[in-house]
Amino acid sequence: MTRATRRLLAGLTAAILAAGGMTVPAGAQTSTPPPGQGAEQAIPEPPTFWRSEWPRTDFTKRDIESWTEIVSGGPGRDGIPALDDPDFLPAKDVDLPPLEPVVAVVIDGAAPRAYPLRYLTWHEIVNDTVAGIPVAVTFCPLCNSAMTFDRRVDGRVLRFGVTGKLRNSDMVMFDRETESWWQQVIGAAIVGELTGATLRPIPTWMESWERFKEREGAMVMAEPALPRAYGTNPYAGYDRSRQPFLYSGAPPPHGIKPLARVLRVGDKAWPLDRLRGQTPLREAGITIEWSAGQASALDDAVIARGRDVGMIRVRGPGGEDVVHDVMFAFAFHAFYPEGQWMLGG
Repeated sequence: MTRATRRLLAGLTAAILAAGGMTVPAGAQTSTPPPGQGAEQAIPEPPTFWRSEWPRTDFTKRDIESWTEIVSGGPGRDGIPALDDPDFLPAKDVDLPPLEPVVAVVIDGAAPRAYPLRYLTWHEIVNDTVAGIPVAVTFCPLCNSAMTFDRRVDGRVLRFGVTGKLRNSDMVMFDRETESWWQQVIGAAIVGELTGATLRPIPTWMESWERFKEREGAMVMAEPALPRAYGTNPYAGYDRSRQPFLYSGAPPPHGIKPLARVLRVGDKAWPLDRLRGQTPLREAGITIEWSAGQASALDDAVIARGRDVGMIRVRGPGGEDVVHDVMFAFAFHAFYPEGQWMLGG
């Protein structure tokens, strides 16, 4: 491991601990496992301490090849506290920096709601109800993945929290009803009673605060009453890094940088570098529009000062919004290894 890599891992560990309201102990080090002890080594049983931390999780059920695929990201269970049923304020009464990113949840029967990344970066999951639909608005900073899911599974409403664990550098969530573990980026249960179940994704998207607040009747999540440095980015410089945090998988193909942003629709990925120069793009039965004017939440130490990475909207043949994610290329390759890269030409 190079000195630069060690510095990167140490910095990101500190950032994740900070998101959980913790600090790195003096003298603590971040390292990779020695040869023969990495993710390629199968372990038949989960670590013993997991069973004490997760007494209700059924570890006899799993949808992973090896327990070593799942690693600690730093904070423990609920160390990054998910939010439940937050308060909302009229957007016209709230002053946020214009280019700051928000997750826009626009569902018929309810006022448009914004979930600012200045809060999601520190909490990663918001359990809410919109137009009578129980939803989980999620954001994994390490993958830049923002997905919204219907929390209902087989007639049961689930409430999600953050395990503090990662798989392929993506957040592993858990539901409080069965303590099954769920992969955020794909909305699938991978460990526990509900293994094999999937959450229904809901079409939502990231856009700038400036654009969102123009919507009629728009509402925005109120600032949580917790001691966090909201508006700052504890992962400063991450999306300019050469490698992802705690990721040992293969790099993306075609020379695409691991932390380059890609648009994912189903099992297809479009590099944003392509979309910037071809908008609108009509391809694979959808219309993709890219526009400038949204700050990266993972660039500068102050989110509002992040470089402009633009915004994406995806619509189907009838103009309807389509489920999509703007994620890092390494994460797409990790979770969709047979996926199609839409490179054009």
